[in-house]
Order: sequence, then C-alpha cells, then structure tokens
Amino acid sequence: MSQSAAAAFAPLPFELVYDDGEPLETDWHTLQLPLLRRLIRQVMAEQGRTDYFTSSNIFVYYSVEQAREVAEEVSNKLPERAFRGPDVFWVGGVDPKRERKVWIAWEEGGRLPDVIFEMLSPSTAKKDRTEKRDLYARVFGTAEYFMYEPETGKHEGLRLAGRFYQPIQPDENGRLWSEQLGAFVGLWHGVVEEKQDDWVRLFRPDGTLVPTPDERAEAERQRADAAEAELARLRALLAERGRG
Repeated sequence: MSQSAAAAFAPLPFELVYDDGEPLETDWHTLQLPLLRRLIRQVMAEQGRTDYFTSSNIFVYYSVEQAREVAEEVSNKLPERAFRGPDVFWVGGVDPKRERKVWIAWEEGGRLPDVIFEMLSPSTAKKDRTEKRDLYARVFGTAEYFMYEPETGKHEGLRLAGRFYQPIQPDENGRLWSEQLGAFVGLWHGVVEEKQDDWVRLFRPDGTLVPTPDERAEAERQRADAAEAELARLRALLAERGRG
C-alpha cells in the first residue's frame, strides 16, 4: 500500500460524527427524501445497474478539515457552519456492497456525489443556491445538481460545464433530463403515504412515471383483476353460445 493510500485510512485524531440529531425540516421532507432514494434505486434496477450508491440525509465528508469542524461543532454545541451533506445523492461506478454509515471521500478514492438533490426551505434556500452550489461545483465536481422549493414550487436543474453550473432546460412537460441517472426529474401531484402534495419524481425516457413498490404492486393487482374480468366475460360468452 502506498504512503498516500495508507494515510487515507489512518485513524482520525477526533471522533467522526455520524448523526447530529438534527430533525428534517418538515413532514413533507421526511417523505420526499426516502421516496426519491427508492425511485433512484428503481431506475438503476430497470437499467440493470448495481455499481452505484445512493442515500438520503447522511453525512458526506469531503476533507479531514471539514470532518474536524463538524466534530468540534457537535462536541462543543456550536452553531452549524460546517457542511454536513446533501438531502439526496447518487454516486456511480462504486462498490455497492461496501457498508457505509457516511460517505467519506478519502476512503472512496476521492469520489464525491455525481448527482445531488436539495429540497429547499425558507431557512436553507439562500445557502443552497449560493454556498452549496459553489461547493458542489468547485470542490465536489458534482455533474448535476437539482433543487426544489416546496413553498414556491420552483424546480431547478444545473449541469456542470467546466467549473461552473449551467441551467438544464426543461422539456415541454417542465421536466429536467439527468444524463447521469438516465431519467427525467419532474414534479408529480399525488398521494404518498396518505399525504397529497407535489412531489419530486423520476420519469423514464419515454415519459412514463417511475413507480414506487406500492404503485407497482397496485398496477399488478389491477392487471390481474382486468385479466380475471376478461376471462369471466369470455366464459360467460361461451356458455351463452353453448346454450344457443
């Protein structure tokens, strides 16, 4: 093992923080984040891909200095200033079987998220559009950055060009194409766990909605019911002809 590789796995001189106990912003956020993660996994399954990692609301450490700052803030109960992590992220071309409590760049060959989603709130919108945008572009080198602000309904997508982001132009349905995921990112109005609202969803290249496991099960049930009804109709028709 090279000296640089050995240094990457050397013990840190402080305790790495895995969770600072801070709650998500709203009930909507607690449903949206895992929903989006499940949909990303479904898209990958449909593409036959397993070489990726996706997660929501976990820490992303891009440097030892940042990790030290987080640890100091938590241990000393200081205001949060150091970056914790994005709401949802995806990294392609990595070992899917590796156990990860957090994403630690120096243990991942320097890899950082290829796609990031942030769900903005009044308290985070400015930072997400300025400080985090700059961090994701210049430090992370994140290829695509998507933002959604529930309070205003504003949906934005950015793609990295050099060291700066350029807006992703929406299609005729207002959806944004993700080259990294091979899917459209768009809004969908409906019910998620008994909550009716607008949700960030993924759409296949043909425009069809990427379903959740519950939606897939319901579609299968409806198809089975329709097939059973058609079979009953044909049986009745044959019986009627037989009597004739």
